Amino acid sequence: MDCKTAMKYLLVLWTSFWAMDIGLGNKQNKTKPATDEQRLYRYLMMNYDSNTRPVYNAAHPVNVSIGITLTQIFDVDERNQVISTNIWFDQEWVDEKLKWDPSEYNGLGVFRMPCTSLWRPDIVLYNSADDYNTGYMQALAMVQSTGQVFWPPIVKLRSTCNIDITYFPFDDQVCKLKMGSWAYDGFQVDLYARDNPVDLSTFVSNGEWELIKVKAVRNVIVYPCCPEPFPDVTFYIHIRRRTLYYTYNVIIPCVMLSTLTLSGFWMRPDSGEKVTLGLTVLLAFSVFMLLVAENMPATSSFVPLIGIYLTTIMSMTSLSVILAVLTSNINHRGQKEVGVPRWLAMILSVLSKVMCMDIVFIKPANRRTRSEWRGGMNNAHRTYHYISTAVSGDSGCLTDYENGDTNAQVGNSCTTTHAHRINRQQTNQREENKDLVLILQKLDELIAKEEEREKGDLLIKQWVEVAEIVDRFFFWLFVVGTMFVSLFLLVIYPLFKETDDVIPAAIMPS
Repeated sequence: MDCKTAMKYLLVLWTSFWAMDIGLGNKQNKTKPATDEQRLYRYLMMNYDSNTRPVYNAAHPVNVSIGITLTQIFDVDERNQVISTNIWFDQEWVDEKLKWDPSEYNGLGVFRMPCTSLWRPDIVLYNSADDYNTGYMQALAMVQSTGQVFWPPIVKLRSTCNIDITYFPFDDQVCKLKMGSWAYDGFQVDLYARDNPVDLSTFVSNGEWELIKVKAVRNVIVYPCCPEPFPDVTFYIHIRRRTLYYTYNVIIPCVMLSTLTLSGFWMRPDSGEKVTLGLTVLLAFSVFMLLVAENMPATSSFVPLIGIYLTTIMSMTSLSVILAVLTSNINHRGQKEVGVPRWLAMILSVLSKVMCMDIVFIKPANRRTRSEWRGGMNNAHRTYHYISTAVSGDSGCLTDYENGDTNAQVGNSCTTTHAHRINRQQTNQREENKDLVLILQKLDELIAKEEEREKGDLLIKQWVEVAEIVDRFFFWLFVVGTMFVSLFLLVIYPLFKETDDVIPAAIMPS
């Protein structure tokens, strides 16, 4: 086969392949009919630029209306002063480049488009405690034929919140979400609140916080640097702490410990467990103080109400320990054989009547003077003297004479008789008289010791009674003080907290 014939075969083969390729290409280029949404999307995206504001006249602003649908309050971090919320961030504006005639698209009046294809306002949370790199959820935007765009992404926000713990755990907190454009001023993007800016229909209640109300306030601020206004919409979230948890875990145990402090005053003054009980209760209060301090922010701007209550009760407990030592000292003062002062006895007699206590040993009328004690001693001596004379058979003058009592009741006749008897029995009864005198002296010593012992016992009983009255007085004093502190700090004082006007009014340019 020559070259010419080969070239012919190659030309025929190429022509055949070319014809086959033409046929396949025609089959592939045969397009399907486009849907109404496809045609509409192509029409809307024709010459559309998502990087520029959707207004034909650059002097006109884009009016953006925003609102929130609050679904849940995740957490309120008092220590870091941060609140975490879950919201649907509703944004609405008019895009002049997204308008069409619904009749040309079989009545298609609302079209869902990817938000990445549209211009979106750069609205951010000014007081955010999180980074700004996450962005919003890439939700579809609902576009109406009039150019109205509605975009509701789901957002989890962590915003700063100034936590005022003055009335903790009966506190109200107002946290704000300040929304505004970051780069545009009010002449380019004007911000408004929607007609119904807050929707709580899907809100899930929190176990620790009760939602009181949410309010949206539009503010327009003009900074000294620039003449342009900068509008923002601030959402104020008013929440109130639920007190049931703290009532059962903090307040009731504190009241019970306060009762233990009061029970220490009913223990005997000479019991050393009074101080031990007070110190144990004081340590328990310290544990509660640490528990409360762990949840509180480390700030000196506010002092929590529960902290004031615990500090007051701890101070009273410390004072009770000091008073327990004082009453113990009073109880042992009688061992020093020191009498109760008359002025103190009069005061205690009045206090005992006020507290309905019966006293026996420290009544001023029952107190015996030194002359009374001496008179009692002499009467006892005379009794023994008469007993001894009755036993010995004399008239009793011997004892009086031996004791140097020359003024006895028998007078001079007794003295003369006594002198004659001594002369008559001087030799025979000398030894017997000496023994009798010795016995009487020993009896006098025993009587004196018994009287001293009775006197010491009486003084001890008097000071014990003083300690009991002082203990009872401090008991009632602490009862009144504990009830007043508990009622005032936990019931009355929280009622006067400012629950109205916690949300400020709008800020307008001057």
